[in-house]
Amino acid sequence: MRRALRCGAGLLLTPAMTREMLSALALGYLLGSIPFGLLLTLLAGKGDVRRIGSGNIGATNVLRTGSRPLAALTLLLDCLKGTAAVLLARRLFGDEAAPIAAAGAMVGHLYPVWLKFRGGKGVATFLGVLIPLLPIAAAVYAAVWILLLLTIRISSVAGIGAAVSAPIVAFATHSAIFPMLLGFGLLVLWKHHENISRLFAGAEPRIGRRGFERRPD
Repeated sequence: MRRALRCGAGLLLTPAMTREMLSALALGYLLGSIPFGLLLTLLAGKGDVRRIGSGNIGATNVLRTGSRPLAALTLLLDCLKGTAAVLLARRLFGDEAAPIAAAGAMVGHLYPVWLKFRGGKGVATFLGVLIPLLPIAAAVYAAVWILLLLTIRISSVAGIGAAVSAPIVAFATHSAIFPMLLGFGLLVLWKHHENISRLFAGAEPRIGRRGFERRPD
């Protein structure tokens, strides 16, 4: 039977619970680190996506292969692996493990050991973990992302705007996972630091413009 002792510093976990948390973290990391963008482009005969455009493994760079279906599938799978990590951890290890698995999935996507820790930028996976953790934040996230893509047509702006929205919604709804979502948002911003520099320089490409395929995201 699980036991925990409350103290002023918080909750002390038993060894069994600690093992479950570590298992949830490992599960999340393994799922999150699956490089769908790379695998799909290789299987489709499009070559190594890391040698195209920005070299990123995310959907925006997959789009530079000229295949919209591959980019859409990459986006979907990168999202679903985050959702799967949370749902599986919740089922196997309990509700307390779900946020731990979410953290593992985010870190796995951003820093996959298989690719020498050079992963994606986390926008789709962030949405994926939000869906089961905080559905209202997921809905706002998706709405902001789509709205900015349709209006401004700059992938990085849409991704950054969506990532910023999640901790704001968590704070507004007094969600206990606000600190974690704030951390995720900061990670996504960090992964976009080159995009942010180009935005200030007026050099960030728009989706659909000629030359988009050749420029970094």
